[in-house]
Amino acid sequence: MGRYASGKYALGISDRSGRAYKLRDMIQEWNGLLVGKDEYEPKQPQIQPRKIKPDPEALRISRTNRVEPISQVILNPNSFTSGDAGSTTITVLEPGHNRTTGDIVRFRECQGFDGFTKSMLETSTGFTITVIAPTGTLVTSNSYTFTATGGETATAGNIKGGGDNTTAGPVDDPHLTSYPIG
Repeated sequence: MGRYASGKYALGISDRSGRAYKLRDMIQEWNGLLVGKDEYEPKQPQIQPRKIKPDPEALRISRTNRVEPISQVILNPNSFTSGDAGSTTITVLEPGHNRTTGDIVRFRECQGFDGFTKSMLETSTGFTITVIAPTGTLVTSNSYTFTATGGETATAGNIKGGGDNTTAGPVDDPHLTSYPIG
């Protein structure tokens, strides 16, 4: 294999200033430039990237998000409004209910009003609802309607009622099931 000359008398041209230096006295910078000792600039600390450490986001024992079961929602006092006199339609005000037309809702802890009895409002099979579509596309619905059963109709019409502790929820609510003790 060939050998290089010692370069004892060789000259080099600085890449920064163009001055001539003895080649053995020149220094190569971090960016590849060959410069004289008086022109040498070390790498700035801001340019030196820090060592990237792992980001501690992952948990050793993790679980997926739990899907919450549908549960009872306490309605505002007197959230029911009867339709016109002789009507079987009842409107329910439940802000942010996220229900869709065709859902079955069961009401509990109701009080009778305007010709509708407590037993009819609390029927165990629940009621199929129709969501009242709001105007505009970004607004969520706050109300839905259902039809009274058993031939009950509004006597006066457009009356608010239902009581102070009325709840709306699924037909079968496991939270309300009583279990025998012992």
